[in-house]
Formats: sequence, C-alpha cells, structure tokens
Amino acid sequence: MDSTASIPEVVTHPTLLFRVGSDLYGCHINDAQEIIPLRAMTRIPGSPAFVRGLINMRGTIVTVLDLGVRLDPARRPAVEGSILLIRHHERLVGVVVEEVVDVRPLVIDDDEARRSRGPVVRGVATFDDAAVIVLDLDALITQVLLS
Repeated sequence: MDSTASIPEVVTHPTLLFRVGSDLYGCHINDAQEIIPLRAMTRIPGSPAFVRGLINMRGTIVTVLDLGVRLDPARRPAVEGSILLIRHHERLVGVVVEEVVDVRPLVIDDDEARRSRGPVVRGVATFDDAAVIVLDLDALITQVLLS
C-alpha cells in the first residue's frame, strides 16, 4: 500500500493581507485591482455610515466603502490607511482598510468559516500564529449594493 496516497494535497492561495483595527483579514490577490493611499472623498448625502463617499480615479467615479464600519457599525471611520480598488462587474469600488500587511500564499480552511461566518467569508487561515479571516470582497460589495 502506498503511504503517500492518504496525504491530502495542500493548496495555497495568494492572499492579500490587511488590518482593520486589531483584526487581520485577507482576500484573494486577484480581488484587488490596485491599492492607493486613503484620500479625501466627497460624501454622499443620506448614505449609510459605511459608504465613505466618492473619489475620482483617473476619470472614473468610484464609490468607497469603509470595511471597518461595515463590519462594526459602532466603529469610527478610518483616518489613515489604504483603499483597495475592486472590480465589481463593470464597476470600480473602493474598500478602505487601515493597513496593507503583505501578500502571502495561505492554506485556507473554507469549511469551518462558511458554516460560522456567512457568505462574505471565503475561509480562515493562519499567518504568523494569527487568525486571518479571508473575505470574498465581491460578495461583500454585492451585499452592500443590495442593502
């Protein structure tokens, strides 16, 4: 009997790691089209608190969401950080994070996370002994646009 046949193949995913508060999150590297510094935005009257506003990105108007405020409505908006530019269908959407940490190949456990965290979570992983919640930013943006 071949003893290597029972060892499951370990699949890693290139993951962009970022912080929101003290929590470490990630997304597939292909989810983020570009990363830009946090900048001034034009507020949209009557929009929810997690919709930070609009920016002009090389002639394209981009709606910017604050991930921290979306995940925890009691949280104050980020004053420093970066904007992840995400291509959502034909639209460009910005997501504010407090710190971009690194890009690393991670082994993602997707079974546990989907059962306990909902549709915007792809899975959980570990980076430097810290838990990483790996998000599906496309699903998060879809959820926001439908709410």
